[in-house]
Amino acid sequence: MSVTISNGELLLYGFVGESYWGEGFTALEVQEALTEHGWSNDVTVRVNSGGGYIDDGIAIYNALTAHKGQVTMIVDAVAASAASVIAMAGDEIVMRSGAMMMIHDPAGYAFGTAEDHEKSRALLDKQADQMASIYADRSGQAVEEVRQAMKDTTWMTGDEAVEQGYADRTDKVRSLAATAFDYRIFSDTPRKLVALASRKGWSFDDDDRSKAATAAPTRQSKETSMAGNTAADDTTAAERATAKSEGASEAKARIKAIMTCEEAEGREGLAEHLAYDTETSSADAVKMLAAAPKATASATGEAASPANDDPKPAEFERRRLAAAGQAAPGQVKGSGEDGQSGRRTALKPGAIYAARRDAQKKG
Repeated sequence: MSVTISNGELLLYGFVGESYWGEGFTALEVQEALTEHGWSNDVTVRVNSGGGYIDDGIAIYNALTAHKGQVTMIVDAVAASAASVIAMAGDEIVMRSGAMMMIHDPAGYAFGTAEDHEKSRALLDKQADQMASIYADRSGQAVEEVRQAMKDTTWMTGDEAVEQGYADRTDKVRSLAATAFDYRIFSDTPRKLVALASRKGWSFDDDDRSKAATAAPTRQSKETSMAGNTAADDTTAAERATAKSEGASEAKARIKAIMTCEEAEGREGLAEHLAYDTETSSADAVKMLAAAPKATASATGEAASPANDDPKPAEFERRRLAAAGQAAPGQVKGSGEDGQSGRRTALKPGAIYAARRDAQKKG
C-alpha cells in the first residue's frame, strides 16, 4: 500500500510494517508522506489497523509527535496493538461510532538456549515499559496501572477509551469495516472481530493463509512483533527481484531515449540532467529539449584553446570509461598514458556528449 496524504488526510489502514496480506504501511512510507505534505501543515490521520511490528509503530508515533502542525487522530474502526501506540500521537484522538482500541504486551519469538530466551524476555519487558510510558503519558494514568492493563489485553469501546484517557471524544460517524488481520491471536478479542478473521481467512498460520483472498508474505528478518509470530514466503522475494529487474530495464530505456533523441543534439548538458538527475519521462524530456535553445560555441568552450590541444571526443570518452590516466598506486604524479606531464588540456563538453550519444546509439 502506498501511503499518501490527500486533502490533508493520512490513511493508515492495514498491517503496521511490511504487509502480510497486501494491506499495510511502513514507517518510511509515513515519513515520506509527511515530508511531502509539509511538517508545519495540519494533518488528519485516519487509523484502521490490528497492529503489527512494534519498531514501525513507535517510529510512526515519533514522526507524528514531531510533526509541527496539528495532528488529529481518528480511529475509523480498530486501533489495536502497535496501531494504538500510533494513535497516542494525536493532539486530538477521536473514536468513531463502533470503533475499538486495544492495548497489550508486545510479543516475539526466540531460538536458542535458555540464556537466549532470557535475553528475548528482557527485551520484550523493556519494550513493554516503553509502550506503557507512552500510554500513561497520554491517558494520565500511572505506569503501573497501564502495565497491568497491557498484561490483561484490554479492549475499549470509544466511550471506554475516552473515559480512561486514551481518546478525547467520540464521533457519531459510523465506523468502517476492520482491515485484514488475524484478530484471533489476541486474548479477549470481541467476537465480531474473531468471526470476521475466520470468515475472511486472515491467519498467521501457513495452512490457513492460502485461504485469504489478499494473502501476501511479510518480512523475513526476525523482528519483535506486537501481533505474534509470522512466517516469510519465498514468493515475495522472487516477485520483488522481478520487479526490480523490470524497473532497471525501464530506467535504462528511458535514459537511452533521452540521450539519443535528435532534440538532445546541441543540448547535451540539459539532456544529461534530465536523464540522470530527474525522473522526467522520456516524452516530456524530449519536449523540454525541443523548447530549449542549443548551446553556443562559447558556452561549450569550443573556442577556448587551439585545435592541436583538443583531445578527440571519441578517444576521450573511451579513456574516461576505462578510467585511463587516473591516479594509480606507483604512478608518477603528472604523468599519464600519453606521456604528457602536468599539462592541462581544454575539453569540449559538447563534443564529448555527442560522442557519448553516438556510442549509445551503436550499443
